[in-house]
Amino acid sequence: MSQTVDRALTILASLGDGPASLEQAAARIGVHKSTALRLLRTLQEHGFVHRQPDHRYRLGGRLFGLAQQALEGIDIRQVAAPYLASLNERYGHTVQLAVLEDGAVLYLDRVEGRYPAVQAGAPEAAGRIGTRIPAAACAAGKVLLADLPEEQLTAFLEDLDGSSTGAEPPDPRLRTELEAVRRRGWAADQGGYREAVDCVAAPIIGAEGRSIAVCTISAPARLAVEAELSRLLPELLCTAEAISLAYGGSPTPRWCENRCGAKHVVRASRT
Repeated sequence: MSQTVDRALTILASLGDGPASLEQAAARIGVHKSTALRLLRTLQEHGFVHRQPDHRYRLGGRLFGLAQQALEGIDIRQVAAPYLASLNERYGHTVQLAVLEDGAVLYLDRVEGRYPAVQAGAPEAAGRIGTRIPAAACAAGKVLLADLPEEQLTAFLEDLDGSSTGAEPPDPRLRTELEAVRRRGWAADQGGYREAVDCVAAPIIGAEGRSIAVCTISAPARLAVEAELSRLLPELLCTAEAISLAYGGSPTPRWCENRCGAKHVVRASRT
């Protein structure tokens, strides 16, 4: 690697810990102040660092812009695929990936369980890739709704209450249920959206610390009772956390101890 590029990247990485003076920046890369000054001025010209009024340097706005572009270019479906496959291979249940879109759960990926004959009679539209389910009606949706900013959640619940579809108004306990989901970090359905199917769901956390997607395990109730899916909850939570880390997210480390058994892919690049 070019020595100049190496030094510039080292300075940028060090500024991630907070602003630094010229002397501090020079000491961190082991060069004279004049060399550090040339590097910092070049980085400043390109918007990667900013010189504050107190003469210390911090990360510049262009760096954050590039990071956001990189994150937007990462395909969560591609990142999650090996983890979904591993979870399915180990336990044989259906594993899915979904996101929240316009108040509904949109399914992006699905690895079928190892009991096609049993599932043949299941509703074709429910949970298939590309299909949508009302967010308040399933575990996946409740996980995603629970992590919405308060103003967005309030707006969603108000829209749900004022729906003109003729459906029954939402259970007034929905907000309380979502608060419980937020606290514990997962949700479960016992015959929720589909009476014959049980499901557990866990959030995938993005760079801003909020849920960007959800990973679920589901199975026909007559083959996998709720207690069995609950037993798999640590593996599901570990898998969701591993996907978060691979995606470049920032989950609070609680479960990811390689118990999921998946071979972790390289953390998604932000540059």
